[in-house]
Amino acid sequence: MVLIARMLLRRVLILVPLLLGVIAFVFVVMRFSNSKPEYAYFQGANPTPEQIHQFQLDNGLLDPLPLRYLRFVGDLLQGDLGTSVLTKKPVIESIMTALPLTLQLTFLGLAVAIVVSLVFGVTGALFRDRWPDQVIRMVSLIGVAAPAFWLALLMIQWLAVGQGLFPTGGYINPADSLGGWLRSMTLPALSLSLPIAAQLIRIIRTSMVEELDRDYVRTAIGSGLPQIVVIGRNVLRNALINPLTVLGLRIGYLIGGTVVIETIYGLPGMGQLMINAVRDGDPAVVQGVVLTIAIGFMVVNLVVDVLYLLVNPRLRSAA
Repeated sequence: MVLIARMLLRRVLILVPLLLGVIAFVFVVMRFSNSKPEYAYFQGANPTPEQIHQFQLDNGLLDPLPLRYLRFVGDLLQGDLGTSVLTKKPVIESIMTALPLTLQLTFLGLAVAIVVSLVFGVTGALFRDRWPDQVIRMVSLIGVAAPAFWLALLMIQWLAVGQGLFPTGGYINPADSLGGWLRSMTLPALSLSLPIAAQLIRIIRTSMVEELDRDYVRTAIGSGLPQIVVIGRNVLRNALINPLTVLGLRIGYLIGGTVVIETIYGLPGMGQLMINAVRDGDPAVVQGVVLTIAIGFMVVNLVVDVLYLLVNPRLRSAA
């Protein structure tokens, strides 16, 4: 536990300058973009130059850029992400409304990707170079090449419109109907997770094949241990070290993919919130969503680093 705590502290200290860099990058990009919050505030009411000037004064838009940055960072430290110029509500309220749905979609997609990749990756390794392995490798190659948005449209056409098995879009709260929630989230989760699962299948299959060829596996099986025990207790654990590292990076793509998937399926999550804010010219909401997603990505990678330490005894001894 001491080693894990020491590594966790090191990773957190590394994240501090990274987080400051992300904040600075988002601030600079948003300030030099063409978005005009003063026009979005008046919502097409043809404001006078005096009204625009007064809005800029009230919101510090005419202050020097360094001063605006320091104010921005100070507000972030207090949990203030700004105020939407359209809804006149704090951005944090909009994010807290949209974030639960995005988390549901992300973790449901992650669960599907892990289960599918483990089942087919291990199966492909155990039936190496035989017909199950060949089929799995071919299908996973197609999955790697298939973009998530194309899969989403295909599933809507086939399973929703054609077969009527799932709704074409929309969201049902699990508190209202657990079955309805599952039906509304199934296609988005599959569209989001299958490309990630296809990549992990190939990585898990390769890691398993390499591990199965090691001397200790042949020795253990030759000494009379059941093959399923050797594979489950030793081979699988050692083979998952590399896929676990890749999974941490793929979770970032999984979070980013929700922007497209939520838009296609009409889900009121973080992706839909950001798309609407970009379209309507609401920079405070855009930068709030981007920062939230970036922080979530860094936290997920921190968790993956700890899991990597737990499954890799060599790293624990070196930590």
